Amino acid sequence: MNHISKLKWQCRRGMKELDLLLTRYLEQQYPHASTATQHTFQVLLELPDIDLYSYMIGQETPAEETLRNLIEELKQLRVK
Repeated sequence: MNHISKLKWQCRRGMKELDLLLTRYLEQQYPHASTATQHTFQVLLELPDIDLYSYMIGQETPAEETLRNLIEELKQLRVK
């Protein structure tokens, strides 16, 4: 399984909205992102669904600035 296929599989979550946002980011933004941002996305995919969802709805905020920035970028994709 190649790198992108593995990430696409990890984008499949238990919540449809998360599936759509993560897959949209992977297809539209990830290929052009910096290596550091790509790494942050991979870290984000390791988070439990409930934490990721809490971040996406603004109920909680990640402590790490890189994760906060990526969450904000993902939220912008939701608007498009």
